[in-house]
Amino acid sequence: MRLALLLLVSLACRMSGQTIEARRWADHWANVYGIQRELVYAVIETESSWNPRATSPAGAAGLMQLMPDTAVAFRVTNRFDAAENIRAGVAYLALLRDQCGGDWRLAIASYAAGYGRVHRHGLKYDSAEVVSYVARVGYLYRRNRWETLLKFEKGGPG
Repeated sequence: MRLALLLLVSLACRMSGQTIEARRWADHWANVYGIQRELVYAVIETESSWNPRATSPAGAAGLMQLMPDTAVAFRVTNRFDAAENIRAGVAYLALLRDQCGGDWRLAIASYAAGYGRVHRHGLKYDSAEVVSYVARVGYLYRRNRWETLLKFEKGGPG
């Protein structure tokens, strides 16, 4: 029993260390590309629940669930490396923001479904799965912004 508890605590510490490192990279790349970190956090939480080893049946991998072609386009050699994955994912979000004229709902829909698919439908995203994805990211973004504002109100770092 005691050994199991120690293993659980050890795993929890390791996982939180990974999350701290990932948050640092998210903060850094969000700043570089001019995207609010709370949005980057929301995408990561929606895509992988902060699991750097996450994979999808469609072939996406890592924290921001990069598809192989996206990884190649953004010169990622290891999709499971937090720094590379987040750099490419945030750069891709910035590109989508620009392609969608600053409309974050369309940019997030494009991140989920692919820009080509969203663009072909007249910049509409009527897939129930994509609508749900955009709503989830929006909810998490608002929650993250609220938490940031509360930290500032208490005098803590943002």
